[in-house]
Amino acid sequence: MGLGLTELILLFVLIIVPIWLIAFVDILKNDFKGNDKLIWLLVVIFVPLIGPLCYFFIGQKQKLSGKDQESPPVG
Repeated sequence: MGLGLTELILLFVLIIVPIWLIAFVDILKNDFKGNDKLIWLLVVIFVPLIGPLCYFFIGQKQKLSGKDQESPPVG
């Protein structure tokens, strides 16, 4: 016996949804240069399987670190 359509859909959802949520939350929590945050959000939302994977392999390198962020002027 193989997997039925219902089991395949359930398996797909159980794998894709957590990856999608992790990518979505990670994008929202971090800062990016320019419009990169908006672009990554749109990619993750509209390309459900490939978008989060691309973000984890490419987008992680585009996040601004603490030293890259502009600090507000003192005084």
